[in-house]
Amino acid sequence: MSNNEQEWVSKTQMKKQMDSLQDLGMQLTKLSADTLKKIGLSEDLYEAVVTYKKITSNGALKRQAQYIGRLMRDTDPEPIERYLAKLRGENAAHNAFLQRVEQARDRLIAGDDALTAFIADYPHADAGKLRTLIRNTRKEQESNKPPKNFRALFQEIKAVMDGGHTDADDGVQEEDFE
Repeated sequence: MSNNEQEWVSKTQMKKQMDSLQDLGMQLTKLSADTLKKIGLSEDLYEAVVTYKKITSNGALKRQAQYIGRLMRDTDPEPIERYLAKLRGENAAHNAFLQRVEQARDRLIAGDDALTAFIADYPHADAGKLRTLIRNTRKEQESNKPPKNFRALFQEIKAVMDGGHTDADDGVQEEDFE
């Protein structure tokens, strides 16, 4: 066999690969349009997934699912699988990072000296914004109000610890799923 020839693959094996790609494509149909844009799908695949969501007829849904599967054959599934795993929280490194963010938030809420240490570790952080969020979070907790500032503080700390990226697309957001 020469280097140019592909390894022989059985028909059953090919069908399993195609089915798994179609299943991956169907997982995309459960995501919001904004999240789909973040994944960086090809224009055709993005349109096919968005169109699938609009279809109500069972026969048309089946045809569109097959079309998505066909488009998935020309797409590298690896980045999609990684992104979906991150959304599901299966990425251990990402989970550890989120735990560090939670611990930092808890320390910042607990005492004022923690902010000085945090700013020393992350000099690019906006101390004024953090101070305001911490103060508002403490008031919120004392008044038993909904944790709006508590969440905002988490997102701010996460952005700072992530290297200054303000995109909140790394964590699972309610608007990621429809």
